[in-house]
Amino acid sequence: MDILSIKNSFPILDQEVNGSPLVYLDSAASSQKPISVIEAVDSYYRTVNSNVHRGVHTLGTRATDLYEGAREKVRRFINADSTAEIIFNRGTTAGLNIVASSYACQNLTENDEIVITPMEHHSNIIPWQQAAKITGATLKYIPLQEDGTLSLDDVRSTITKNTKIVAVAHVSNVLGTVNPIKEIAEIAHENGAVIVVDGAQGAPHTTVDVKALDCDFYAFSGHKMCAPTGIGVLYGKRKYLEIMEPVEFGGEMIDFVNLYDSTWKELPWKFEGGTPIIAGAVGLGAAIDFLTEIGMDNIYQHEQELVAYAMEKLKTIDDLIIYGPKQRAGVITFNLGDVHPHDVATVLDSQGIAVRAGHHCAQPLMKWLEVTATARASFYLYNTKEDVDRLVEGLIKTKEYFGDVF
Repeated sequence: MDILSIKNSFPILDQEVNGSPLVYLDSAASSQKPISVIEAVDSYYRTVNSNVHRGVHTLGTRATDLYEGAREKVRRFINADSTAEIIFNRGTTAGLNIVASSYACQNLTENDEIVITPMEHHSNIIPWQQAAKITGATLKYIPLQEDGTLSLDDVRSTITKNTKIVAVAHVSNVLGTVNPIKEIAEIAHENGAVIVVDGAQGAPHTTVDVKALDCDFYAFSGHKMCAPTGIGVLYGKRKYLEIMEPVEFGGEMIDFVNLYDSTWKELPWKFEGGTPIIAGAVGLGAAIDFLTEIGMDNIYQHEQELVAYAMEKLKTIDDLIIYGPKQRAGVITFNLGDVHPHDVATVLDSQGIAVRAGHHCAQPLMKWLEVTATARASFYLYNTKEDVDRLVEGLIKTKEYFGDVF
């Protein structure tokens, strides 16, 4: 895996920010885009741009082929059985909301339970809060271990025969915790529940095989995996998608419309009301080609080596607090003494180093950590050990800048 060659594929990284070469360590929020993705979207708008499915003219046919071709690439990427199980939408948030608004609200009653964890992104908390309010179901949380991991014993004791939905992140966007999805799915299924996986931090960084995981739903976003913003995927087992009602109504998703009643298209289109995100799907297809050529196992291994190197280097900085387990994905969340994370990020930015600061859309987890906010460095396939060295140097300079508080 030639990291420098890969890095050179991302034109945005070849620039200076505030007089220093850019070090981009915010891929958990949104990844950068390789030239192949940029060119694919550009080519679509220059040579193809047309609506899909409805037109019989040449451009319409080309656009439809590209759009549905991207769906097939997604199917192969996550090893789904059929393209009918691949729903295009705006992103992870939209996918999780489809499941909560359709499947949960259709099937839950006041005697049922929804089980999630305190480490979830708000996108995998609020939809279930709303579903519980609408249906009367009870929302329950699997407790976290001291290092921010889940114990399967706790999973077993929290999930009961009344549990109908278990929703959990594949990877925590704050702690980097990689959850045992296959084992949690087995426990959920033993109790008659479905499992919904927030794959926003999983799909970009590791091989996802939805059949091996045996998850019932898996949602992820394109913009975190080298694709454009505004495009995402909800995978769902066909047997569940077939019985679910759409949540958006209008063009594209209908079969027949009468004055007082309508019928829906077959899967996957019944969930894709309105003109779809065609250029985004084209870009997602190009991103999958790019990642597949490099190899997801290679990307995962690179990130593991990088985060291990970073953890060792960061531990040499006094007063730096690192949150989360020893074994983690390519995410390191930290605080530097009593310096506010926003101030840390601002000083790092003055040195051309981009990190995220705040509550990372995980306020319940911040409360569990007993902090109001943290800083976060997140790595991807284009990051190098030199980037880590720059981060360490930047944090040392930040500590010197705020020397009075230490």
